[in-house]
Amino acid sequence: MTIDQSHSSQNVAVVGLGKIGLTLAAVFANNGYNVFGADINNDVVHSINQGKSHIENEPGLANLVAKAHQNNTLSATNKTPEAVSQANIIIVIVPVLVDEQDNINYQFIDLAVQEIAKGIKKGSLIIFETTLPPGDTKNRFGRKITEISGLQLGTDFYLAYSPERVYSNRIIQDLQTYPKVVGGINEKSLEIASYFYKKSLGCELIKVSSLETAEFAKVAECVYRDVNIALANELAQFAEKQGVNMSEVIAASNSQPYSHLHAPGIGVGGHCIPIYPYFFINKGLTKGLTPLSREINDRMANYAISKIEKEIGALKSKNILILGLSYRENVKEPTKSTTLLLIDQLKDKKVNVWVNDPLFTDHEILNYGATPLSLKDKLVAEIDVVILQAYHKEYSTINFNQFINCELVLDGRNKLNKNEISQLGIKYESIGN
Repeated sequence: MTIDQSHSSQNVAVVGLGKIGLTLAAVFANNGYNVFGADINNDVVHSINQGKSHIENEPGLANLVAKAHQNNTLSATNKTPEAVSQANIIIVIVPVLVDEQDNINYQFIDLAVQEIAKGIKKGSLIIFETTLPPGDTKNRFGRKITEISGLQLGTDFYLAYSPERVYSNRIIQDLQTYPKVVGGINEKSLEIASYFYKKSLGCELIKVSSLETAEFAKVAECVYRDVNIALANELAQFAEKQGVNMSEVIAASNSQPYSHLHAPGIGVGGHCIPIYPYFFINKGLTKGLTPLSREINDRMANYAISKIEKEIGALKSKNILILGLSYRENVKEPTKSTTLLLIDQLKDKKVNVWVNDPLFTDHEILNYGATPLSLKDKLVAEIDVVILQAYHKEYSTINFNQFINCELVLDGRNKLNKNEISQLGIKYESIGN
């Protein structure tokens, strides 16, 4: 199929300028496109229009934003219809989350789609990159855009789905190396989207037969990881009962090319793994490995606390320090962090909960219901238990000599030096070892 000039337009709108959205916008803006970003956060808009990235710890992003600003190829607005009306390609990367009852929360993306529909012009292509339950791109959002805009799906405007498949702290690298899965509402949508990604990212493409296939593939990736981690956590607990070191087991087992055991840990957090399995569960996959794995991984916080109680007894009035508010190492991201589960469960036991995280301010930590504690504070000497949740690089040189009253260190990521801690007379516990 020949792509006509209107569909090779150099103008792109990116709706949602978070960590992934801004990176996509900056990459497009440095690869020959004029990019109009849209976000409801005025501070984000202002920052980008000053040539500054509001995202930290994403290698190369600040330079790309500054360069695009200098070249006048990237701008931002809080008026989504305005950005959309100036582009023939519209990328949607607005989060879909789950609420406290694990129901899918469409609040932000529904609002974004309504605004997109107000600005879309005939002949445009909309590509959703947000991870979605299969069927939503067409049935929820395609229909809504048709209803509001009056344009016909597949003829007046085109629709594609291409899930983001990147990892924090290496998004730019991943955009270059991971194949881009692309599905379309029809053949023309697929070809226009494929042409755009080939030109804008230069990466390998995997064209699939439908929007639903592309949607399903992304959720399936996350379910695979969740199930694998749950298996590792289940085996780790059994290994403890058998007196076996799970780290050794994994190294030995994974020397066989068909074994890919993940590492056990204190829990699973972030925007992806603890959330996206519910996109299947809430659509009918209510039995089997997928929901069971969610239960196993969410119980790991409780399991960790029970290990502490087994070693030192009742925790009431104990001072417990959690290292890492983030869900994983070296990333400032608290979404679904195991630390949040630990805080709630420890407070139920009348524990004095402290949190240290070099990536967060004291005010931010307070907002999550814990008391911040600097490792340079003299109160460190009053800590009874230390729990490692996120192994930030700053913790690789932590001095446990200062924890003079510490009874136990629970290494939730199996990263700390057991011998060093034990030699100080502090009990050391980990997951599966």
